[in-house]
Amino acid sequence: MNPEKSLNFGLLILRVGIGIKFMIHGWPKITGGTETWEGLGGAMANLGITFAPTFWGFMAALTEFGGGLLLIFGILHRPVSAALFFTMIVAMVMHIQMDDPFKVYSHSLGMAVVFLGLFFTGAGRYTLSEKLRKANK
Repeated sequence: MNPEKSLNFGLLILRVGIGIKFMIHGWPKITGGTETWEGLGGAMANLGITFAPTFWGFMAALTEFGGGLLLIFGILHRPVSAALFFTMIVAMVMHIQMDDPFKVYSHSLGMAVVFLGLFFTGAGRYTLSEKLRKANK
């Protein structure tokens, strides 16, 4: 396999695997309703944002579930990676503020690093966006 194909195939595996993980992780949050969203959104207070916690919680849940789906297909890859990076930073800060041990916040820290890396690498060639772009030529 040539290096370009290996890179693109590796990015596809990474996007699909992490996308599925985040869809599963985000599903209970997206379906949890306003109480769940308000609790999630309360994490924004760690950044000094105390208004509209339900809105922020819904956006976090939507980012995890919907972002996972978009990641799988490689649609809006950089904005999705940036949104997921920010969501993971907020989660990490919340856990640190709660004095949680490293093993608790290491998930959000690790995923923040992955999303930052994906932001810079791009989605690769094996995406729905790339397929649609080629079809429109």
